Amino acid sequence: MSSSSRGCTSCRSNSLVRDDITGNLICATCGIVQEFDNFDAQLGGLNGPQGTFVRVGTAGTGTLYSYKEKKVFEAQKLIDYFTSRLGLSGPISNDVKTMIARITDEEFGQGDWFPILIGACAYVVMRKDNKSLPIAEVASVIGTDIYELGRMVARVVDFLGLKGPQEFPEFDVVGSFERAVRTSLSFSRLGRDKVERIRKQGVFLVQCAVKWFLTTGRRPLPVVAAVLVLVGELNGVDTRIEDVAREVHANVSTSRLRYRELLESLVEVAQALPWGKDVTLKNVVKNAPFVIQYMERKSMAKPIDMTRATKESEVVGVDLGDVISECLRKDVEYGIDVNSRENDSQYFEVEENSGFARSGDDELDRMKISHECLSFFYNEFLNEAGHEKSMEGSGEVRGRKRKRGFELHACRDWWNGKSELTKKLLLRQILEKDVGLDALPPSFVSGCRVYKRRRKKINAAKLRIKRVMDPSGPDLIESIDICSSEDARAVKKRNRKRVSDVDWEDLIIETLLLHEVREEEIEKGHYNTLLEVHVFNGGVMPEVPATKAK
Repeated sequence: MSSSSRGCTSCRSNSLVRDDITGNLICATCGIVQEFDNFDAQLGGLNGPQGTFVRVGTAGTGTLYSYKEKKVFEAQKLIDYFTSRLGLSGPISNDVKTMIARITDEEFGQGDWFPILIGACAYVVMRKDNKSLPIAEVASVIGTDIYELGRMVARVVDFLGLKGPQEFPEFDVVGSFERAVRTSLSFSRLGRDKVERIRKQGVFLVQCAVKWFLTTGRRPLPVVAAVLVLVGELNGVDTRIEDVAREVHANVSTSRLRYRELLESLVEVAQALPWGKDVTLKNVVKNAPFVIQYMERKSMAKPIDMTRATKESEVVGVDLGDVISECLRKDVEYGIDVNSRENDSQYFEVEENSGFARSGDDELDRMKISHECLSFFYNEFLNEAGHEKSMEGSGEVRGRKRKRGFELHACRDWWNGKSELTKKLLLRQILEKDVGLDALPPSFVSGCRVYKRRRKKINAAKLRIKRVMDPSGPDLIESIDICSSEDARAVKKRNRKRVSDVDWEDLIIETLLLHEVREEEIEKGHYNTLLEVHVFNGGVMPEVPATKAK
């Protein structure tokens, strides 16, 4: 031990000694350890010896990771979080990390833009694997706008150079429906067999909707919601379109519109049946089992030989022997209200093993049974059934119970499930199938209606202009050749109405016609552009000569 000339910080005594073990100064009088006496200054600048507690180039006390390593670690944690919420597996999450590392040069990132990049990469990875992941669901999980996410997806696809259906397949609407069936709460309590039955029926209807162009140029999720609701109703499952649309992340109003379009398509298919005129939009759900059975059997039928088939058999396109045999049977129990006219379609219940004795395909081809014949057989059967009902009321008919209301268990065998449309097919294969209806795209049909309406407005405007310019002329409706007789009658009836019935579109069309705009351009409906070019512009303005300053 050694003494020091420095005084004690407690008693001011100069009797300080140094401990040989710890190296601290201790007061010999009071025994207080003197603080800040063993400070060792680090000299030598940045290249000098390292300090005791702090290392050069680190963030935080005692940490062993750099800033980049910490940033990458936090980014990967965020990727795992969002992929877990999307229900993606571990290998897919690793593919997302690899894609983000490639895009960011292994820098990853932080900020509000990074979750959007995670969602875009997750969507692209699933599309590359031809798996279903709706972009609306990704936007909902990420918490961003669907359009902003779509722009990020477009940037990712452009950066990776994904071109063509092989590298970036189309959206799988069938896979999206199958995923919705597995995850929907409405079908979670059903048995496995019933869920599988619903899945096959839904896949069949979804691919029929693809054939009818209900998904062309549109968002596919509302179609998925509409098919889910329809198959739920057919199988006795309580489904509401609002709940189903919320589960699949689809717009409710658009889902209702697609549901209506699906029912309208089924109504058109039902017109080929003998009682098709009785099937309307209100009762098509009750008739849907038989309409779908007709569609299923028609899709399973072999292509008709055009050289041997007649026009009537081409239109019917089903096994006429089964149809007639089943329609003429008297011992079939129908779970319907016998007083209801809408339920007449229940009499069309076709069985595979019916009692009709087939004599071969050649004899069936020679039958030449038309719609009129089928309607005659059907009406005869209705008359006989009505006679039986009257006899039943008098007590002469025994062994038949009166049932009321539509009962799906009475037609539990309407679904066969053997059609190829119950499996996922390519678009070319779907279009080759015959399901009883070859529809045009709804947008094309709507555009044709709009063009027709504008053509009528143009013809009416030309009549009004001619009447003003030549009021003393002969009958205008008969003198103008461009108007058909139907259009002329409509215009004549319209001319008797008040002047206020002419709307703003009629006035714009009149103005454009007076400025000699071609009718083909007016039919397209780009009124603002045509007004700007032909009316307000008035052509090229002449140059005004500049005046000399005095």
